Amino acid sequence: MAKLHVKKGDQILVLSGKDKGKKGKVLSSLPTAGKVVVEGINIVKKHTRPTQTVQAGIYDQEAPVYSAKVMVICPSCKKATRIKKAQITKANKVAWVRACKKCGELLDK
Repeated sequence: MAKLHVKKGDQILVLSGKDKGKKGKVLSSLPTAGKVVVEGINIVKKHTRPTQTVQAGIYDQEAPVYSAKVMVICPSCKKATRIKKAQITKANKVAWVRACKKCGELLDK
């Protein structure tokens, strides 16, 4: 299973593709495919058949985007940044967390 640099709830910036330059929030991540679903990014048309719960029609929905095409936006410095691993210790246990490469602030609280 691949490990992604973005997690659910992160604010991201799209680096390439039809939505280049747009910002959004990660709704879900798909680590095995290396993709993420972002709110308002990569909108596609979905044709649905009628069922007992859903009416037939054409709906817009977000499709997954490769995680390499997005960059995390740091909540403290508000800039798109790469991440680095920062080491913290809690109760004599060492943990690795994500941190901003520009300002050094922790992304995982």
